[in-house]
Amino acid sequence: MRLFIHTHDLLLRHTFRIAHGARDIQPTMIVGLQEGEHLGLGEATATSYYGLTLGQMVVTLERLRPAIENTPLESPEQYWEALRPYLQDHPFEQCALDVAAHDLFARLQGKPLYELWGLSTDHNPLTNYTIGIGPVEEMIERIKEKPWPVYKIKLGTDNDLGLLRELRKHTNSFFRVDANTAWTADQTLEYAPELMKLGVEFIEQPLKPGDWEGQRRLFEQCPLPIIADESCQRETDVSRCHTYFHGINIKLMKCGGLTPARRMIQHARELGMKVMVGCMTESTVGVSAIAHLLPLLDYVDMDGPLLLKEDIAIGVTMHEGKVFYPPVNGAGAELVFDMMS
Repeated sequence: MRLFIHTHDLLLRHTFRIAHGARDIQPTMIVGLQEGEHLGLGEATATSYYGLTLGQMVVTLERLRPAIENTPLESPEQYWEALRPYLQDHPFEQCALDVAAHDLFARLQGKPLYELWGLSTDHNPLTNYTIGIGPVEEMIERIKEKPWPVYKIKLGTDNDLGLLRELRKHTNSFFRVDANTAWTADQTLEYAPELMKLGVEFIEQPLKPGDWEGQRRLFEQCPLPIIADESCQRETDVSRCHTYFHGINIKLMKCGGLTPARRMIQHARELGMKVMVGCMTESTVGVSAIAHLLPLLDYVDMDGPLLLKEDIAIGVTMHEGKVFYPPVNGAGAELVFDMMS
């Protein structure tokens, strides 16, 4: 097996602002695993909030190149376990390799990934479209620019309810709100009744990850479901979030790929929790992998390619919230350039 690595700066269509900061460019790393004529693709973005740079990620994988290339791919799960000792502290790099391994394995088996897992895509949830923080006129323009059945609204300003009231005047679509840890428990409980009136489905990660006392209050008192994001990054966090959150938002890059994500979904289901998977503003490579988890989910946020000025891959597509799979095997993504040249 051969390893290929390509780095790229994804240009965003508009400046993307959340409570943590703003960006116009999203650096990303594409990983390729080749076996014969088949190439599996994976992706991991470099996110400053998590202290990652493309350079660090590439160095990590280059250092492990012998192990990556010489470990047999008997199954993606076996491959993940074999490399875990080297990558357990590098979940983003681990994710890129795991997704590439899943893609390659399914291509070798001659099946789409969801079919290999025995799943039906007949009743997939719709993906939301994210509206970043900005002047209200700008946020309204984003909604008009992209009519969509479900919007995730990023909040964390001094006038969050006022913003949402203005946005509601311009669409009847469902809202989901994501405060990215910017609120307190008192604020959340104060906002929640009005959020319900404004057609909000749930609130994502309103509190700082360490505020378990405040989170328990919300779990017991908030009339809207609370979904964990920053509080649920690795497999062990699922049990920790039980009885503090009504559901979890899994990010493949935070947990280490599709292999642990599927275990997290199963564990959350056993605990009676809602399950969402979200993206990290990646290209169609990463989002195509997420698409194969859709039959297992209640909610999904996989709009990353829609936020880009120019994608670097083709694969799954999205129209009015619905996800469409290309008629190919594996995860379904193909680069628009030759990474092996």
